[in-house]
Amino acid sequence: MARIAVIGAGMGAMAAAARLAVAGHRVVVYEHTETYGGGVRRYERDGFCFDTGPGLLTLPAVYRDLFLKTGKEPLEDRVDLVQVDPSSRHLFADGSEVWLPNASRAGVVAALDEALGAGTGQRWGDFLVRAREAWDRTRRPLLEEPLWPNWSVLAEREPYPAVPHKRVLRTRRAGTLAEVGAWELRDPRLAALLESHALAYGLDPRETPASAAVLPYMEHAFGTWYVRGGLSELARAVYERCLARQVEFVFGAEVVRILEKDGRAAGVELRDGTVAEADHVVAGVDHHRLGVMTEHRLYGEGDVRPDPRQWARPGRLTVLLALRGPREPGAVHRTVVHAPDRTAELDFLSRRSGRPALPTVTVLRPDDPALRPDEDHESVVVSAVLPSDEERGEDDTGERFTDLVVQAAETALPGLRGRLLWSEVRTPGHADDETGAALGGIPAPALAAGGGRFLHPANTTPLPGLYRVGGWSHPGGGLPHAGMSGALVAGLIVEGPEFRGSQ
Repeated sequence: MARIAVIGAGMGAMAAAARLAVAGHRVVVYEHTETYGGGVRRYERDGFCFDTGPGLLTLPAVYRDLFLKTGKEPLEDRVDLVQVDPSSRHLFADGSEVWLPNASRAGVVAALDEALGAGTGQRWGDFLVRAREAWDRTRRPLLEEPLWPNWSVLAEREPYPAVPHKRVLRTRRAGTLAEVGAWELRDPRLAALLESHALAYGLDPRETPASAAVLPYMEHAFGTWYVRGGLSELARAVYERCLARQVEFVFGAEVVRILEKDGRAAGVELRDGTVAEADHVVAGVDHHRLGVMTEHRLYGEGDVRPDPRQWARPGRLTVLLALRGPREPGAVHRTVVHAPDRTAELDFLSRRSGRPALPTVTVLRPDDPALRPDEDHESVVVSAVLPSDEERGEDDTGERFTDLVVQAAETALPGLRGRLLWSEVRTPGHADDETGAALGGIPAPALAAGGGRFLHPANTTPLPGLYRVGGWSHPGGGLPHAGMSGALVAGLIVEGPEFRGSQ
């Protein structure tokens, strides 16, 4: 039995802790805040409850596997997991809109044809076929296996089978998500639908590789899911699974240093001077904080290193709205309001322009009695991506951006301001405090191609006994990816460096 110290109680870290405990190890989790979940948390006030992190789940098989492997118990026995249907409603700048059914390619094709015009559904359906090919090519190396030592193969080879496009006497293939939208989908509304999946992680589709086609594919293929009571209920279930497997949690415990002995990780030191020895250390923190904790080099020659731009990753601004009046019958769980000026939005997000523009906004209106005081009120979560350092500026950029987010939300929810009882604004700074991510940045899922800039550092490090877990390590951000990182780290510790992932 090995002693294992886990830094952080995020979803990836807890997934690793539960699996390691089942394997017979003594696991202690040190969390600098007073609760678990990392970015998956809730805010409660006056009988209203809100998810302050992700509000929906894709690829629930990751957490089904976690519960089966750590207790032979279905996930559905621990949480009330339901499919969201329709999956989403999209409102476009020209006034058109479409409601997309959940996990139905044929249904999506029909809905697009009816709402946006004949042929649009077929083009999106053909795109999904190509996206599936990219998914099949990258699923194992980017989700189910430790990062390959020859990861450069993933960095250089574009797995998305782009359609040849004739342009100015030459034939080209789409290399970015924006080019897929412009050259293959050939409709600004379809392009906006595609690009919204990258924008959700703060990725600029003009620079994001075409392999990001796997993001909408995951949603269409595996569905969009909600947990009754909010996604924080999933965090609670994972935490309780850890407790049931004798994982110990120490809250309010900030790790400041990783101890080393005989050339390997040997434990952790806390802010109050407490020292905890361990045989392995699993760090669920971002690159910057991990670097502060140890003087040992974290990247060997040939390793994936964080892109310098990762230090200033965009964050998410979230506005929690407590509304008077009932949720109307037939209201959609998720509405995406697309930006009217795509270029202005992307230039602000990428800091090419300091002027805030109306952003792409997601409005979540779950039909869940657990989130409201009674049937005569409604809790709504509105969010958009914001350059993380804007809220710390000397001007009123953050305040103006919040006003723009609410303004866009009114498109999806007319009369919003007249129903408003109170609101709570959550900036990237809140995520910084709660998750430890520098400036509250959003970790994106690992993506192939793009010269390796969209890959994440391996779960192992050059310091034996020190492992990375969570959104800032392979396979990247997002709830499914965090859960997979926990499985990979547990496999590497239990089975050793020969571990090659689930079969």
